[in-house]
Amino acid sequence: MLINAGANVILTTKGIDDMALKYFVEAGAIAVRRCKKEDLRRIAKLTGGTLMITLADMEGNESFDASMLGQADEVSEERICDDDHLVIKGGKTQRSCCVLLRGANHHMLDEVDRSLHDALCAVKRTLESASVVPGGGCVEAGLSIYLEDFAKSLGSREQLAIAEFAEAMLVIPKQLAVNAAKDATDIVAKLRANHNAAQSDPTQAELKRSGLDCITGNIQNNLAAGIIEPALSKVKMIQFATEAAITVLRIDDMIKLAPEDQQQQ
Repeated sequence: MLINAGANVILTTKGIDDMALKYFVEAGAIAVRRCKKEDLRRIAKLTGGTLMITLADMEGNESFDASMLGQADEVSEERICDDDHLVIKGGKTQRSCCVLLRGANHHMLDEVDRSLHDALCAVKRTLESASVVPGGGCVEAGLSIYLEDFAKSLGSREQLAIAEFAEAMLVIPKQLAVNAAKDATDIVAKLRANHNAAQSDPTQAELKRSGLDCITGNIQNNLAAGIIEPALSKVKMIQFATEAAITVLRIDDMIKLAPEDQQQQ
C-alpha cells in the first residue's frame, strides 16, 4: 500500500523484517528503521508529511491515504566522517531543519552548540520584537546619564534611589571592558562623556549610538558596526534585574534557627 501510493522513502520507529526489506529494494525505495520519534516529527514538519500511527481505518480494514505523504527534492545517504547520515534536501515547507556540528571532542561541541543556540535565540527575539538597539553597553550608559539628570529634577528622597539605579546601570559596560581585558575606568568615562554630549547637545545626537568595541577597546558607533541586541531582550533584562533587586530590598528581617546541639552519648 505504501509503495502503490507513491512512497519511495519510508521511515519508522519500529523494526523492518528482512522479507519486507526485499520488497522495498525491488521497488527502488529507501526504508529506514528504528528512527527517533523526535526526528520523525521534524522530518514531517520539513516535508509536509503526516506521522502515521496505524494503517487501520474506521471500517476495520487497512488503508493508506496518499495525502499523508511528504515531499522532498532529494533523499540520500552520505558518509560524514565515520558516520552514515540520511540527508533530506529541499523540503516542502521549510528551507532547512538541521545543523551538523563537528569538533575535536564533546566538550568543544557542547560549547559550539550553546553558542549556536544563543545566536539563534537572539535572531528569534529580534524577529519577534522587530526592533534592535546598539550593543556594547550603549543602552546602559545612555540610561545612566538620563537617570542622573532626571534624579536632579526631584527634591525628595527618591533622588537617591534613582541616582543609585543610574550608577548600577554602569555595571554592564564595566564588566564588558573587564572581560575584554581593557581599562574599564577609562572606557566607561569615555562612554559616559559621549552619551552626555549626545543628550545635552543636539548637534552631537549621533553619539547616542556609542558603545564599546571589545576587540580594539575603542568607543564607536555600534549600530553602524553591526553590534546590536534585540530590544525585547534588553527591556526584559532590565525589568527582571530590577524586580530581583526590589525583592532583596524588601527583606528587612531574617530569623535564623540555630541547630540543636547533639548530646554526646
